[in-house]
Amino acid sequence: MSQFEKVTIVKEANIYFEGKVTSRTVLFENGEKKTLGIMLPGEYEFGTGSKELMEILAGKLQVKLPGSEEWITIVGGQSFEVPANSSFNLIVEETTDYCCSYIQ
Repeated sequence: MSQFEKVTIVKEANIYFEGKVTSRTVLFENGEKKTLGIMLPGEYEFGTGSKELMEILAGKLQVKLPGSEEWITIVGGQSFEVPANSSFNLIVEETTDYCCSYIQ
């Protein structure tokens, strides 16, 4: 899906890591929540309370998922899931456009 319809967008941006990672929250009529954002090259650690599906729309990164010591390369058009109540590490190699879905 290349666009969302009948949504509410939260005006205030989510800004992390001194502005190197930003996103906007998109709320759906059915209660679903997503964020759309950009990550600049760098190394980051994120924590999450909800299960997440991270869709990489463009760019390139490495991800180390919870419980793993292995780095996995992810490029535009690929995705990965993160379990609830965990943290994960990223090495963003190229400016990356992403969509994060929070799964209840």
